[in-house]
Amino acid sequence: MPGLSPPVGPASVASTQPKDLATGPNLRESHLRSILKAFSWRIIATLTTGLIAYAITGEIDTAILIGSIEFVLKFVIYYVHERLWQLAPRGSVRRLLRH
Repeated sequence: MPGLSPPVGPASVASTQPKDLATGPNLRESHLRSILKAFSWRIIATLTTGLIAYAITGEIDTAILIGSIEFVLKFVIYYVHERLWQLAPRGSVRRLLRH
């Protein structure tokens, strides 16, 4: 119809990307991106854990200690988890579930 804007959203953006970029083997996250994702998620999750620990214990020192241990340990675990997923070829899980 005249006067209507073309659709905007994931489908319209994906259709403008080269096929190899949208589905090819080059679609890998860098180590830096995995580290930044792990860090940003740990901030959110650790604040939640700290608040829960404080609500249960009523002790700020204990809540900070629990949050600190949890931050470092789960940061490393998340990073390793991300990198292991990078070893799985794109689409392999979907193909496995179809059979």
